Amino acid sequence: MVRAYSQEHTYKHPWERVTAASWRKFADPENKRTLSHILEVDTLNHKLDPSSGKLHTTRAITIHAPGPWFVRKIIGQDICHCVESTVVDAKSRSMQLATRNISLQKFIEVEEKIRYDPHPENPNEWTICKQETSIRIKPLSTLASMAEKIEQRCVDRFQVNSAKGREVMERICKYLEAESRGISFRS
Repeated sequence: MVRAYSQEHTYKHPWERVTAASWRKFADPENKRTLSHILEVDTLNHKLDPSSGKLHTTRAITIHAPGPWFVRKIIGQDICHCVESTVVDAKSRSMQLATRNISLQKFIEVEEKIRYDPHPENPNEWTICKQETSIRIKPLSTLASMAEKIEQRCVDRFQVNSAKGREVMERICKYLEAESRGISFRS
């Protein structure tokens, strides 16, 4: 069985500011406490395609393994490695991120897609964020008998972490706005 959910959020900040905040989300030391499930983020490569003008970036993200504590005990691993692929098209003002786990795949598959675009109602001042996440416990894994409950707990945890991520993004956007006005600002 697959648990999937989608969310939309409107940032009342321009696309350029929101996407800049997205790049800074994991790097800002103030966010370590809020995003405590993120252990490490490393850029593996980045390439600017000269013909299309698109920026392609791949990052490795190490997180605390998803799901409740007893799942981590069963699978014998506390961390999970993920790969995030990002494409930024500055011409069309679109940023798309796709993240999936590359470890624990014999137990669980998680895929998250996020897209930032100018909001259709106010494209120069607001940004719409669309997020889709799917979580699937493998049917033949040790966790199969508890799959539905574990998938739901994972969804619940991802939704909490998504809310924390939006909180961090809002804080960074406000900081970037203040910075652009020459104001020193820390929340």
